[in-house]
Amino acid sequence: MAYFCYKCRNEIEFIVKVGIKVGRLDTCVHCGADMHACKNCRFYDPSLHNQCRIPEADFIRDREAANFCHHFEIMVRDAPPEVDNSEARARAKLNDVFKNLK
Repeated sequence: MAYFCYKCRNEIEFIVKVGIKVGRLDTCVHCGADMHACKNCRFYDPSLHNQCRIPEADFIRDREAANFCHHFEIMVRDAPPEVDNSEARARAKLNDVFKNLK
């Protein structure tokens, strides 16, 4: 089990002690991405309405930016997060549609 940055997918090493949490201004040592962001939280779920498993959590507009959510807990994973290629899939579908029109 390890911690990975949602953006660059590199492993982040924390000295984990009881009571120590990721600070709001902590950043990834590899890419500079905010670590206290929804996409690094164990409660983040893009399939839910508020994109959070905590129903009473405040709405956070930018899921990649540091925030003040007090429900935040860094996600522990077995492997780096998968690359989000939804934009690439959407572009491919559009290209197929327009290719067929020619």
